[in-house]
Amino acid sequence: MKKYKHSEITPEQIYNKRRKFIKSIGLGVSSISLSSIPFLNNAYSENKTNLTTYEDITTYNNYYEFGTGKGDPYKNSQEFITKPWNISIEGEVEKPITLSAEEIISLYPSEERIYKLRCVEGWSMVIPWMGFSLSKLLNKVSIKSEAKFVEFESVYDPEQMKGQKYPVLNWPYREGLRIDEAMHPLTTVVTGLYGKALPNQNGAPLRIFVPWKYGFKSAKAIVKIKLVNKMPTSSWMKSSPREYGFYSNVNPNVSHPRWSQATERVIGEGILSPRIETQMFNGYGDEVAHLYSGMDLKKIFKFSND
Repeated sequence: MKKYKHSEITPEQIYNKRRKFIKSIGLGVSSISLSSIPFLNNAYSENKTNLTTYEDITTYNNYYEFGTGKGDPYKNSQEFITKPWNISIEGEVEKPITLSAEEIISLYPSEERIYKLRCVEGWSMVIPWMGFSLSKLLNKVSIKSEAKFVEFESVYDPEQMKGQKYPVLNWPYREGLRIDEAMHPLTTVVTGLYGKALPNQNGAPLRIFVPWKYGFKSAKAIVKIKLVNKMPTSSWMKSSPREYGFYSNVNPNVSHPRWSQATERVIGEGILSPRIETQMFNGYGDEVAHLYSGMDLKKIFKFSND
């Protein structure tokens, strides 16, 4: 099993070139093969076997709103209704707004973004998401200077999401980012995967994905984005503050209190395949390390709230 190198992760400038290329030949993203795009110069464009399969991505999930088992989200979300769906953007903004998921998708055309997802549990996937930079959406509301953080709130609907009938977490699910993290071009509003609409079990109709952080930092089925001046307390921080901190960047040098984060299991590789070494910031250090300049990574990134 090979290691995933930074060079194998599609950088932002490649996405932009690729989108211009697609527009120039008059094709939609879903109508063209990933391997046929000459600008996508990374290993996944040449060898699609490195991508996690659609089946694995959509049947092996953590989504406690639908149950705590890895297969529960797939089994229990098929009848989940995502239309109509509105998302409000509010708080420390000049122009608060509420938009439907359809309006957001039409306003900001999606592009394919191949990112690696690293779960805090010690496993990973390589996923061809569809989406756009969150910064585009946030720029629409004119952020006030008082805003220092962004809080994401997921839907609360225990009639459809049976897992919310149990106090596994403090519902609704909440997560947060520092404002510069949220505005970073790699932070994505996800609209789909593998050229298809986002499945219910993966966070439909819209979710967030932050590739250099552990997966739980990426809120699913979002209904509210709130700009705030104080650090939000996320659902996992409330549930287990010793184990889940605010930043939670992927860091192989800092172990979870109950297991090492030095290596990871690649989903789809088979139980006998060796684990691979985990990379700092999940391999995105060239893009995001500067956000944490001067910070004590071992202290700040600890799985605790100190």
